[in-house]
Amino acid sequence: MINIDRVDHLVLTVADVDRAVDFYELILGMKAQTFPGDRRAVSFGQQTVKLHAASELVEPTATHPVPGSANLCFVTSSAISEVQAHLRSNDVRIEEGPVARTGSLGPITSLYVRDPDGNLIEIARYDDPIDEPAVDPLDAVEALPQD
Repeated sequence: MINIDRVDHLVLTVADVDRAVDFYELILGMKAQTFPGDRRAVSFGQQTVKLHAASELVEPTATHPVPGSANLCFVTSSAISEVQAHLRSNDVRIEEGPVARTGSLGPITSLYVRDPDGNLIEIARYDDPIDEPAVDPLDAVEALPQD
């Protein structure tokens, strides 16, 4: 049996990469990035969301890569009331919430919005503080076999 340790990145197929970058950067506070070949992405923490234009797909790709088909949940440390106020002040329509849900690590309170392509975006806060282990990149380097 193998072990999968974490998600490295996700790819969202979008109609307009610049519009998607603006939403994720300006509304959700992610950091815009440009990779070789003018590929665009946004990042937060140690995660990256790569943004591929539907008109210029990068192979290999999903079987049916279409804008608006994703459902993603992002965890925030901000109070849900602050998130709600921020979204409203930026004219982002809240589809649902705040509502109680269950996240990977326990109970969460969530708001649901849509990005410019219609992807369902859940913004969640854990009801109880979660002690997630900090990962030091140097620990990973030290664990590599030495020649």
